[in-house]
Amino acid sequence: MPTINETLGQYSDLFMLLAAMVYAVAFICFAFDLAKSNETIRELEKNLVTEEQRELASVGAGAAVRRGSSRRGADAGDSDVLVGDSMDYDGAAPKRRFANIAITLTILAAIIHVAAVISRGIAAARVPWGNMYEFLSTGAAIVAVVYLIALRKKDLRFMGAFVVGLVTLMLCAATIGFPTPVAHLIPALQSPWLVIHVSIAVLSSALFTISFAMSALQLVQHYRQKNLVAGKKDRFPFLRLVPTAVALENAAYRINTIGFVMWTFTVMAGAIWAEAAWGRYWGWDVKEVWSFVTWTVYAGYLHARATRGWTGVRSAWLSIIGWACLVFNFTVVNLYFNGLHSYAGV
Repeated sequence: MPTINETLGQYSDLFMLLAAMVYAVAFICFAFDLAKSNETIRELEKNLVTEEQRELASVGAGAAVRRGSSRRGADAGDSDVLVGDSMDYDGAAPKRRFANIAITLTILAAIIHVAAVISRGIAAARVPWGNMYEFLSTGAAIVAVVYLIALRKKDLRFMGAFVVGLVTLMLCAATIGFPTPVAHLIPALQSPWLVIHVSIAVLSSALFTISFAMSALQLVQHYRQKNLVAGKKDRFPFLRLVPTAVALENAAYRINTIGFVMWTFTVMAGAIWAEAAWGRYWGWDVKEVWSFVTWTVYAGYLHARATRGWTGVRSAWLSIIGWACLVFNFTVVNLYFNGLHSYAGV
């Protein structure tokens, strides 16, 4: 007869798989909504009466077109073509039934997902982030919950396909790539610092993941806006449901600022924990080095944007590089480099 903890562990695994499937269906609905909006907006464009209405529809509400070859800062390749800073967009957008269905499915998946994380913690009799499987699945849950909370304040349905797609990939990577049975922690991890250090690391990683999605979307929107100003055909009308590149950049910057503060605390807490466990604050372990590299990239991003005028495309790429360092630290470093943090593997 399996014990209660073993049964809970099995249910947790089933909940994770079920949540991944529901997320996948939600992603399909979000993607179908964008495709459907693409067609609907093209039809709406044909019915616009004046050229002014046509121009406003092509750039989105709250945005203004700046004609000419004005440049932003020292970035000669980044035209300041749209200056709107509002996260609101085309108020005349079509009704988005599939987006609303996708949100409902995302809420359902998040509930199942959180239940899976909690049952995993109860089964293990500890916090559920002692290995890569648990860290990744918990981080994915936080990404979904943060997105849904933000959705109550702002209409962020335009990010649904990107965020839910990332969450689905994270859960698939956890369940397929790093399946780990419920087990007790090794002595080095049996410390109150596990809760402090890793919980903040999970939160900051989730925020960086959301800002990555915004930065990637910013790049797409930026090049679309440049093409519009150049008089080229709008190949992706559904991006009119997305705020301007400037608004996306500013939102990503704010999220990265919060994430950076949390990551700074993560590195500091990790050093204190290392001193308690191994008798030194810093030992140039590969995991420690890449955590610092990640911190340095995001510090450079914040400094460059705030004081050196690195905005637009360069700002977005720095944000994406920072997230890539974070992913490299979590995956490649854990899997292929030996060190004191090797126990954090699969």
